[in-house]
Amino acid sequence: MLVQDRAGTPKSPRHNSIHHHHQNYRFSPSKSLDFSTWFAENLYKIVVCFFLVATVAAVFFLRNTGDTAAFLYFQSKSQPIDKTLHFPQINWNRITPIPDKTSPYSNFRAEKWIVVSVSDYPSDSLKKLLKIKGWQLLAIGNSKTPSDWALKGAIYLSLDQQANLGFRVVDFLPFDSYVRKSVGYLFAIQHGAKKIFDADDRGEVIGDDLGKHFDVELVGEGARQETVLQYSHHNENRTVVNPYIHFGQRSVWPRGLPLENVGEIGHEEFYTEVFGGKQFIQQGISNGLPDVDSVFYFTRKTAFEAFDIRFDEHAPKVAFPQGVMVPLNSFNTIYHSSAFWALMLPVSVSTMASDVLRGYWAQRLLWEIGGFVVVYPPTVHRYDRIEGYPFSEEKDLHVNVGRLVKFLVAWRSNKHRLFEKIMDLSYAMTEEGFWSEQDLKFTSAWLQDLISVGYQQPRLMSLELDRPRATIGHGDRREFIPRKLPSVHLGVEETGTVNYEIGNLIRWRKNFGNIVLIMFCTGPVERTALEWRLLYGRIFKTVVILSQQKNEGLAVEEGNLEHLYKQLPKIFDRFPSAEGFLFLQDNTVLNYWNLLQADKTKLWITDKVSKSWSTVSTSGNSDWFAKQAEMVKKVVESMPVHFQVNYKDTMKSDQSLTICSSEIFYVPRQLVADFADLVGLVGDLQIHQKVAISMFFVSMDSSQNFDSVLSTMVYKKKPSTANSTLYSAEVPAVHPWSVSSEQDFIKLVRMMAEGDPLLMELV
Repeated sequence: MLVQDRAGTPKSPRHNSIHHHHQNYRFSPSKSLDFSTWFAENLYKIVVCFFLVATVAAVFFLRNTGDTAAFLYFQSKSQPIDKTLHFPQINWNRITPIPDKTSPYSNFRAEKWIVVSVSDYPSDSLKKLLKIKGWQLLAIGNSKTPSDWALKGAIYLSLDQQANLGFRVVDFLPFDSYVRKSVGYLFAIQHGAKKIFDADDRGEVIGDDLGKHFDVELVGEGARQETVLQYSHHNENRTVVNPYIHFGQRSVWPRGLPLENVGEIGHEEFYTEVFGGKQFIQQGISNGLPDVDSVFYFTRKTAFEAFDIRFDEHAPKVAFPQGVMVPLNSFNTIYHSSAFWALMLPVSVSTMASDVLRGYWAQRLLWEIGGFVVVYPPTVHRYDRIEGYPFSEEKDLHVNVGRLVKFLVAWRSNKHRLFEKIMDLSYAMTEEGFWSEQDLKFTSAWLQDLISVGYQQPRLMSLELDRPRATIGHGDRREFIPRKLPSVHLGVEETGTVNYEIGNLIRWRKNFGNIVLIMFCTGPVERTALEWRLLYGRIFKTVVILSQQKNEGLAVEEGNLEHLYKQLPKIFDRFPSAEGFLFLQDNTVLNYWNLLQADKTKLWITDKVSKSWSTVSTSGNSDWFAKQAEMVKKVVESMPVHFQVNYKDTMKSDQSLTICSSEIFYVPRQLVADFADLVGLVGDLQIHQKVAISMFFVSMDSSQNFDSVLSTMVYKKKPSTANSTLYSAEVPAVHPWSVSSEQDFIKLVRMMAEGDPLLMELV
């Protein structure tokens, strides 16, 4: 177990000391003074001493520089790596209670708690949280918190106090992070908590009354006996929703929403209803600076303009049915006792991803006890301090969150108790790489600590995910049309004209929303991968990115452009429900708004673009052409009759070779199997992509049947000195266009905004 250390924290009583044993050799026989002989005889001693000195020096350096991450890395590398994932064994019946014997609050009890993490002296917002009647404020310190931190009326737990509480989770928590709130949650539960408001020190509760906004009481006299508007489950393919649309802001999205879902900005056709009482997790909306990711934060404002975004306070709260999820955060959420187990903040992921992963993990498990999430109208106002958001901290979030949601919706467990299911899911998420084994062990410690502080795990309910969903009748439908509130981005206010542009985006998404875009990046993917996903993910089902070098952190797969066609069938197999697959190189711009008239059941390629598609004679040309032609001839001779007839009808002579630059082409679903068969015929032959693609296309169908949508694209052999003179919004695609940095991407988006004005929202 690796525990991060820092200067000034109490040291563990367990420590290693090095004992040096000095022996007296005064009367030993004399040794040869020859240096080489002495060196040979004492080589192993020299090596051991050198290793010990280097180790001590490295540990001393790393501990004293305060670079905890570097120290952990050094420790992990110095130990053998065990790749076997072990499932923690827990004896649930032998877990001993942990009473509070060390804090001054051992006899204090309260039912309603506000838990915050503090890194600086008390803010004005925190002081206002303290004044909310009926709620006890609990502040959790970390290594950044001033040593003399104090606020009358609040309970403050310093690092030393946290370490003395006896909780198992303390061994896993970093010293400098808000995820230390896990200690605070356990402390509150230990001292009688029934409701916990998860908050931060920069949000002010509107009206200073949590009961005015949330359903603080779910049972008893204070409970609101009412039905709750609920998103419809009629679309089985929808697994995640942007709640900001419901509350009047359709061009804003929350942190944790998969970027490919950002373009889904249409309001609900209709809602349904659910009886209240089991909204065990209640997420509030924040005015001012809502919970947005760094992509939104960096691309929607000027450097010195603070966000002040407002949501519809009159919109009804809205629930989420089983199978549909929403991003949750750690600064404006109420947890009822039935969901206290869901408060665990993962420790092996970045801080910007921790609460989001917790939220999705918790929602999936919430279905097991019949609970659900409800999102409420604005409950707090958070002030934008105009600080740079750590984009690097969000990379794992943007890359993994879409896959995580799909994984969670499909996940099943046959365990009979909730905590056993929680362990099952945490193990499965470790296997899938959503977090590390450290969080699997942390989950085990967290659940044991919950039992130790007296928490009773809720009973399971029958899960209805695998049952046929009930038909939504006309009488079950509820109407609500969200308001369209003005939103100021870069000083440009949304007006009624945006409605037309949003309508276009909906049409494009409806037309291409089941087509997979496969991109090959020749440029630096670490600078452009997320930008390409943001640009085209608004339109297409998903964006698969390949590059010469694999980048797991950005979900970029490795591919060799010269023979990339051999990888395509495997990608096709991953999306069995897709209508088709559009291939695009990053040196070509796709004007998707000019592709609406294309037939998605036909092949698209640049066969009518002369500079892209050409036929060369194999006689008198280089050996490369002759070798390629020989391999093509071999493949054609092995083709089944329908492929061979199509090919020979188009290629009148076997002394010529068709070359297709293949920067862009489309394969419909009904021809995917034919494409895979042709790849199989090529086998180990090293036919180049530019030769293979043209051969495949004329073999799959007659060129007369190709859709000619790409025939009017702008195509130049060499890049222009001024890209702006090359680009046109009136054509389906433009080649070539170089994007190698964020600045290049911004220039491109501004050009493309001529055809899609909503793109200006991205820059």
